[in-house]
Amino acid sequence: MDIKIAFTDIDGTLLNSEREVSEMLKQQVARITQQDIPFILISSRMPSAMTHIQKDLNISDLPIICYNGGLIIADGEVINDISIPPTLLEDILELNPKGKVHLSLYNNDDWYVPDLDFWAKREENNTKVTPIVKPTADVINLWISEGKGAHKVMCMGDKEDIDIIYSEIGKLHGDKLHLYRSKDTYIEIANKKISKLTGIQELLACKYPKLNLENCIAFGDNYNDIEMLKAVKLGVAVGNAKEEVLLVADAISDINKKDGVAKAIQKFI
Repeated sequence: MDIKIAFTDIDGTLLNSEREVSEMLKQQVARITQQDIPFILISSRMPSAMTHIQKDLNISDLPIICYNGGLIIADGEVINDISIPPTLLEDILELNPKGKVHLSLYNNDDWYVPDLDFWAKREENNTKVTPIVKPTADVINLWISEGKGAHKVMCMGDKEDIDIIYSEIGKLHGDKLHLYRSKDTYIEIANKKISKLTGIQELLACKYPKLNLENCIAFGDNYNDIEMLKAVKLGVAVGNAKEEVLLVADAISDINKKDGVAKAIQKFI
């Protein structure tokens, strides 16, 4: 099998029960990178929530694909940048007039929250990144003046409130926005033009032009990994993946908490 580059999701796929990279994973990543097989992190996370993992794996010199393909950084430069326009952000804010749902706004390495509430603190703990507290309307106005948009909007709240806002955003802008529910209490919102697959394709075209999808292996666990896993030469689901992901995967490894990715690298590369 002519595997020459690897792409992996992070949460639920790569990290162990302590939300860290294991020693076995470090060994396997070192082995393949020494063979000039890049190991690329691809996630809905922001850059600073990924670079510390790169450092732990000794792959800080490699590109990262952030925000599910919305932001790609290589050699310290942005090579792809697709965000949600501020006008759409204003509409999302209007759908949450009482602030029942927590709205986190992300652009590159800036993460804004209206309040350091339960949801913000939990994300801070999970990602090891501290947000900036600023009213959502002020953030939107700032970005309008700077010509920026959101690489991601994270809606977090009780299931009933999330159900309502998910439905309303879908009705209003389902043709422009990709709404992804990683769990009942979360909605991740991105520009509909991007996905993990488009991120891979863009990175290959810009930085690895001699490679194509037939040279790729990818690892994932959740719904936003399906398109990527189906498109690459070898799509590997970890054992704890969603049923729909397990069904489309070319191979199934152990669960993430038992070195699923490391064992797959050992077996297939």
